[in-house]
Amino acid sequence: MTRVKGGTVARARRKKVLKEAKGYFGSKHRLYKTAHEQVMHSGQYAFRDRKQNKRNFRKLWITRINAGCRENEISYSRFIDGLNKAGVTVNRKMLSELAIDNPKAFSDLVVIAKDALEGKTYTPKVVAASKEEAVKEVKAPAKKTTTKKTTTTKTTTKKAEPAKKTTTTKTAATKKTTTTKKTTKKTEEK
Repeated sequence: MTRVKGGTVARARRKKVLKEAKGYFGSKHRLYKTAHEQVMHSGQYAFRDRKQNKRNFRKLWITRINAGCRENEISYSRFIDGLNKAGVTVNRKMLSELAIDNPKAFSDLVVIAKDALEGKTYTPKVVAASKEEAVKEVKAPAKKTTTKKTTTTKTTTKKAEPAKKTTTTKTAATKKTTTTKKTTKKTEEK
């Protein structure tokens, strides 16, 4: 049988390994043997750490929730037990975000949990109409709207800002139109 040289196939395989090892320290990105060893180990680490990442984040969330609970004079385990008894289902990721970004809302949840532990039943007072509204309320605080009166003698046509209220008053010589607009930015008087 004739000898077959596998030069192109072997070179392609080695180039693929070296490409995966790009950025590794020292000879691990230059030499095929050490690069291949490191690529194999890296794959094992990546597989393992995809599982461990979930565990690590859960630990972090629990630590943050515990810190928020301690500020409100309750332990983490009693807080979670109280939420379960009250029927409040909020995952730990969201609880940790509340503990960091919105301590008032978190303290409200602590009050609910404490009431449930004492045997009181919880009835929600205000419930958002939809998930989107609840998310908007949490992400963006309510913007302050300012009203500004502008007096114009000629009619302006702007599609972006529709007039909210228009009143017409007649005087002896001129006719004035008063327009009231709700704006969040300053508008120029014309």
